[in-house]
Amino acid sequence: MSKIELHNINKYYGNNHVLKDINLVVEDGEFMTLLGPSGCGKTTTLRVVAGLEKPQSGSISLDTKEIVNAAEQYFEEPGKRNMDLVFQSYALWPHMTVFDNVAFGLVVKKVPKQQIKEKVTNALERMRISEFASRYPGELSGGQQQRVAIARAIVSTPKVLLLDEPLSNLDAKLRIDMRSEIKRLHHEMGTTILYVTHDQVEALTMSSKIAIFFHGELEQVAAPMEIYQNPASLRVADFIGNPKINFIDASAERKDGHIEIRSELGTFTALPELLTQEVPDDKQFDCTIGIRPEKICITKEKNGIKAYVYSVQPAGSETIINLKVGNTALLVKDLGIQTYKMDQEVYISFDPHKTNVFLKQTGKLIKKAMLD
Repeated sequence: MSKIELHNINKYYGNNHVLKDINLVVEDGEFMTLLGPSGCGKTTTLRVVAGLEKPQSGSISLDTKEIVNAAEQYFEEPGKRNMDLVFQSYALWPHMTVFDNVAFGLVVKKVPKQQIKEKVTNALERMRISEFASRYPGELSGGQQQRVAIARAIVSTPKVLLLDEPLSNLDAKLRIDMRSEIKRLHHEMGTTILYVTHDQVEALTMSSKIAIFFHGELEQVAAPMEIYQNPASLRVADFIGNPKINFIDASAERKDGHIEIRSELGTFTALPELLTQEVPDDKQFDCTIGIRPEKICITKEKNGIKAYVYSVQPAGSETIINLKVGNTALLVKDLGIQTYKMDQEVYISFDPHKTNVFLKQTGKLIKKAMLD
């Protein structure tokens, strides 16, 4: 069992409050990604879990055993937490072979030589770098060095694997390859993984759950597709998704037990089962509609909502089209190669039940999207 629980964690650097009452549960065997912009507190959270930083208040438990209790000034040593950390930099010993780099921690623990050989060989095979065992780090590519760093972390079969932006130094193709390897590794080992990144594609494609941070606070914790389809707030919606979500100014009114939403894209009624507890009691209020670019369909037939093509961005497998509907700008993603002319008149349609609606005053989600 490798369940991690953080309770009311607060961390300060001087007067800078970097973690604010963080409450987070990482279930046994879960791949939890801490996601957010630079300086939001995700790496600090990872370092607090690892034992490299001490919070000023709060507690952390691992498998119900307390490893941090700030009130009692109890902080279990990092080496006793049975966690391994992979840094953004590979941190390999340049004078040691790949085999010796991976074996180093086991040698320090005085594990018998035969066990070391078996464990290191197994770790290298898992990371598909067995043929590099006798090479030195300077003879390897960046992707190969990162595999060595991960092999070193998993060789001792830790309860928890902590990864701090491990792919940020790799080029785009290598990042895709390594995402696949890490996801496969998690499937095979079943180890609890806590992964830090600012790359939303990494988070969406690899995680079983994502925790989104802004300014030291947890904004939303959910499965990747739940966050993508139903972001808890405007800033989560704006942060997740490429191309970015469309925001449309709107107004809402309570009518005969339901809520009617009006915008330049027309009027629709929100289904009661899609409304959240954030809906205000006011009879009328301002809101913002969120529509993902792939949820808008374009047709040249004269039905639907009239729009004009502002610009077209062909990208091979998809085409990004910028549209104008009155004063509203819209971004549409169409699969494949599509041809449109500047200022061309087109018509669009979308399913209003698959849109998000946010309360403008607070930015909170008040109407979920119907899931696909």
